[in-house]
Amino acid sequence: MAHLFSPLTIKSIEFKNRVVVSPMCEYSSTDGFANDWHLVHLGAFAVGGASLVITEATAVSPEGRISPGDLGIWKDEHIEKLRQITSFIHEHGSVAGVQLAHAGRKASHDIPWQGGKQIPSGKPNGWKSVGPSAIPFTENEEAPLELDKAGIERVKADFKAAAGRALKAGFKVIEIHGAHGYLIHEFYSPISNNRTDEYGGSFENRIRLLIEVIGSVQEVWPADLPLFVRISSTDWTEGGWTADDSVALAKILKEKGVDLVDCSSGGNMAAAKIPLKPGYQVEFAEKVKKETDILTGAVGLVTTAPQADAIIQTGQADMVLLAREMLRDPHFALRAAHELGREIKWPVQYERAKW
Repeated sequence: MAHLFSPLTIKSIEFKNRVVVSPMCEYSSTDGFANDWHLVHLGAFAVGGASLVITEATAVSPEGRISPGDLGIWKDEHIEKLRQITSFIHEHGSVAGVQLAHAGRKASHDIPWQGGKQIPSGKPNGWKSVGPSAIPFTENEEAPLELDKAGIERVKADFKAAAGRALKAGFKVIEIHGAHGYLIHEFYSPISNNRTDEYGGSFENRIRLLIEVIGSVQEVWPADLPLFVRISSTDWTEGGWTADDSVALAKILKEKGVDLVDCSSGGNMAAAKIPLKPGYQVEFAEKVKKETDILTGAVGLVTTAPQADAIIQTGQADMVLLAREMLRDPHFALRAAHELGREIKWPVQYERAKW
């Protein structure tokens, strides 16, 4: 029976355990560049024993950033520092992953500790956001520019180019960000997409952008390296995207060569009422896994070793992604192994502190 510290092989990559660092925005970049903060922040998780460390949402274009402080991978100059980070992660026995993202209508916002409000286009550090339709995220925000066919082609090209840079930077896993109300989610959710062309209306039309982005990425991403997709499994809103929709999508993703679906939720409706509780999203990972037989990742208020271990042992998911708990304790995996009576390798520099 699999448990939290059992290895998992996906294509050519073996993950030493099922503990994954979920993407967490740091809002600490200038012009998209990684810096020493990112090296130390992400490197600590590798030292701490996680099997996979995924960068924060990494913008495939300048206008795809959530904020001016977002990490980026839209130009070749970004590669050098990212390569230093991936090298450090791999030196310490973890796998480096990158989440490729486009914020869509939720772009051009200030960083959280400066208020986080939308920066209107034309204002300093602001730009015009884009989306499937000219529907703002909230009533008091500027509406995005509806993407035309040329704009959609640019998005696909940006994801493809970003995937090529990710490979040069040394990443071994790509996760396409299709969740949390950002561009790809905006297209597949009927709440934010009222198009009448081949990218709107029916389920098949609304998921088209995601499927085409996957195809674009696969043109440059090696077939033997894992490809994940993060989705919002439900909009938590009547008339929105549902868990059953996620199952239908996951079946198609599996056919298209996606290896794992990272099952998050929400983010596309500011007023959505989300029933927060420990592991509140695990049920979606379980449903998608059991009804499609694709690998899934569980995320959402997973904070303890027994909780994470139970998710794997009961077959609810194949990997567990942790975010806030990793910030509290970057060495979560080392501590969790001790609590669960599992033996894992410690950094030689830390052996003297081993339990």
